[in-house]
Amino acid sequence: MSGAPGSTPPNHGAPDGGAPHIGDCRILVVDDTDFNRTLIGALLNEAGFHNIAFAKDGFDALAQIEAAAPDLVILDIMMPGMDGFEVCRRLRADHAYADLPVLVQTALSSSDDRNRAFDAGTTDLISKPLDRTELLARVRIHLENRMLIRDLQLYRARVEGELAIARSMYEHLLPTPAACAALRGSAGVELRSHTVLSTDMGGDIWGLVRLEGGRFGVYLLDMAGRGVSAALNAFRMHTLIHEMAALGEDPAAFLSELNDRAARLLEVGEHATLLYGVVDGDAGTFTYAAAAATSPVLLLPDGGVRFGDAAGLPVGVAAGTRYEARALPLPQGAALMLHSNAVLDALEAGTAGLDAVVAGALAQAAGGDRFDAVTRALAAALGDTPHDDHTLVWFERVLLERGA
Repeated sequence: MSGAPGSTPPNHGAPDGGAPHIGDCRILVVDDTDFNRTLIGALLNEAGFHNIAFAKDGFDALAQIEAAAPDLVILDIMMPGMDGFEVCRRLRADHAYADLPVLVQTALSSSDDRNRAFDAGTTDLISKPLDRTELLARVRIHLENRMLIRDLQLYRARVEGELAIARSMYEHLLPTPAACAALRGSAGVELRSHTVLSTDMGGDIWGLVRLEGGRFGVYLLDMAGRGVSAALNAFRMHTLIHEMAALGEDPAAFLSELNDRAARLLEVGEHATLLYGVVDGDAGTFTYAAAAATSPVLLLPDGGVRFGDAAGLPVGVAAGTRYEARALPLPQGAALMLHSNAVLDALEAGTAGLDAVVAGALAQAAGGDRFDAVTRALAAALGDTPHDDHTLVWFERVLLERGA
């Protein structure tokens, strides 16, 4: 556009196909006076703004905005028919134009009139008679802010899309309800889980490893970091774990080999806490190895609570690290709870706080559903919007004979 009243087609892209340039932003000049439209267009064109459209009144402005939304509006406040105040009010009433910068040119000098303009939705004021330096400075500032906001919105949409894909992948990798239910007949164990994902995903994942003879492996992994990268690393670790199923009978050997592979796979600074254990339904034991994991919590039939040892170097930090096997009894009627680091982090007193929450929940259960009581108590203690993933895996030796 060379400054004459009229319009040019929108063109938000740079000529070379790269990032948009501020000069390509679409500007709509709204004024009922031909001379003012021509003057503003010439000043903008001279300063490098070439995508300029013009409207002769408020009705024309709203029609053009609906047809092709501009990046900025320069609006005369005093116009016949529909003044600038009404144009602003109508724009702000439409969510699509809530962030559209509107620069009002006005000769109004009283504070009441200026406040009225801002109350109507004006972004900024330009004094009449027009000053070239002021006009161009305010246009540049608000267009730069507009482009920055747009870039942030695009980035946010891209990240949210990636997180949605990661959540879908996460759900597909978890054990199916049918796989969990089958453990009641094969191992005499009822397995249940409870997960609350954070808004940006925290890299938690858990799963089962099939073994022979009334046994199964279970793991709970928590990758360092958050977001898509942590989720992808958790998925890579999930693949490694299942590639190593042949070593699943021996938790210490399993975790030691997994660590060696993870140290080659992960980048420097990437690591995971992990607990892997084997539930033996015939022997009534849980044998496990841990890498800086949270302590497994054993809930005994008599109401007692016992915490297992889960110390050890995180997986992926140093190749050659060896882990030791530990064991907990799992008699009929007992339950074992595995939980992610975020559960402890969210409780002020750590393990002591978890002990208090669990003990209180068991007392409230009074012989009822212990899993439901504990998960409800933890949900109340942790809140609805966690900053990290909260994962709880619960398996309980049932009193029924296997196969019943």
